Amino acid sequence: MTMRQIAMGQIAKMGAIAAMAAAIFCAASALPASRTQDPSSPETFAPLQTWKAAVLSGDAVALQALYSTNPPATLRTRKGDNPDPAAEPQFWASVKSAGLERLDTKILRVQSPQPGIQSVFFTLEATLQLNDVTTKRFATIAQYWMDENGKPVIVATQRSDLATMPQPTEGKPGLYPDPTEARTDIGLALAVAKREHKRVLLDFGGNWCYDCHVLDAAFHYPAIERILDPNYVVVHINIGQYDENLDLADKYQIPLKKGVPSLAVLDANGNLLVSQKQGDFENTTKIAPKDVENFLEKWKP
Repeated sequence: MTMRQIAMGQIAKMGAIAAMAAAIFCAASALPASRTQDPSSPETFAPLQTWKAAVLSGDAVALQALYSTNPPATLRTRKGDNPDPAAEPQFWASVKSAGLERLDTKILRVQSPQPGIQSVFFTLEATLQLNDVTTKRFATIAQYWMDENGKPVIVATQRSDLATMPQPTEGKPGLYPDPTEARTDIGLALAVAKREHKRVLLDFGGNWCYDCHVLDAAFHYPAIERILDPNYVVVHINIGQYDENLDLADKYQIPLKKGVPSLAVLDANGNLLVSQKQGDFENTTKIAPKDVENFLEKWKP
C-alpha cells in the first residue's frame, strides 16, 4: 500500500482571493484527526446544486460558465496545480460522456474563509453505466465560490481522484486499539459471535495505514453495512509498525509481507475459516465495494 497524508495548500488569487488554504486527500502517510462538523453548516448549498445539474445535463457551456475567468479558476489534485480554468469543467464533461447517470453529494462543511468567498467541502458518489454495468466512483471535493458580475462562480477547486472505494474524510486515531488489547478483543468478539450466531472478522492493520481507513469507510457504506452488521463481529488488530501481534498474524495465516489491511474470518468457536493470503485488499485503488460485499457474503454464517 501507499501511505498518504493531508496536503495543506495556499491558493494565491487576485484581489479578494489573496490566500485561501484547504485540506484535501493527497498521497502520503496519515489522516487528519477527527473533526466536528459545524452545526450551522446547511445540508444544501444552492450553487453546488446548480453545479450538479450542469454536470448531469452534460451541458458543457453551462458548466464552463460556472468557473471564473477573471481571475481564472484553478484546480488542485494529487498531480499538482492546474491554472487552466477549463480543466475542471472538461473533466466533468468527460465523466458525463463516460456514462454518468447520477451524482449524490454529502456536504461536510460550508464556510466563509474570507469576505466574499464561500467554500463547500463535500463527498461525492457518482453512478456510471459502463458497458451495461453499473459502477460507482467516489471523491472528496472542496470548491471555493465568489460573486462574479452578480452570479456565483467557482474560483478554485481541490479534488481527490475518482476512486472505486468510498473515501474517508477524517481519520479515526483509535481505529486500531493498543496492540496489547488484541487477544482480549478476540475473546470478547467470540463470546458475542456465539451468542448472536455471527462470525468474527479479524482486520489486521495500523492507524498509519491509509488503505485501512479506506476499508473501514467501506464497512460503513450502506450496501456493505447491511451484510457486515448482522453477520460479523469486527476486531481491529493493531500490527504496530509491522512489529506487533506477529504471532496472531501467524496463527491466523496472515502474511503481513503482502501488506495490510488483511482479513481473516473465524467461526464462533474460533476456528479459522479463511484468511487473505495474497494481500487481497491491501491496495484499495484496485478493489471496489462489490469485492468487499462478495467476500462478506461468501463467509457469512
